[in-house]
Amino acid sequence: MAEHTRSSITIEAAPAAVMGVIADFGRYPEWTGEVKEAEVLATDASGRAEQVRLLLDAGAIKDDHTLAYTWISDNEVQWSLVKSQMLRTLDGSYALVPLDGGARTEVTYQLTVDVKIPMLGMIKRKAEKVIIDRALAGLKKRVETPVAQQDAGKDAGTAGEPA
Repeated sequence: MAEHTRSSITIEAAPAAVMGVIADFGRYPEWTGEVKEAEVLATDASGRAEQVRLLLDAGAIKDDHTLAYTWISDNEVQWSLVKSQMLRTLDGSYALVPLDGGARTEVTYQLTVDVKIPMLGMIKRKAEKVIIDRALAGLKKRVETPVAQQDAGKDAGTAGEPA
């Protein structure tokens, strides 16, 4: 059984605002360092993504893959690998817990990665940890930064800077 890596962060926003950013796949290249392209391939009856193609560059892990998303609730989404060039497994989830009456959100990101090529477990866990930490930091920055500031950053040419 594959091991997973998990980490949490608190974001100064309501769960709905956090999930809104998580569900907006087309904008992932703007705030995640690893996702270079994102394309929604299929949506469910409520318009949420069911399949998404992602072009990922996370240092040791570079891949063009498709993920299937399952929306468990308004506060939880899970995904699993449909197809990939170099990955055997890419399963993950975001679980949101409202804090302070919903004014803040604890976000827990869990990820399991298995590659087709031989890779030491220690290196794999490190890659998972880097992906999770960067994603959570990027998500926090994206949600907590007002849209006007994000747009101003694009105009100033800072949108591509790492989080």
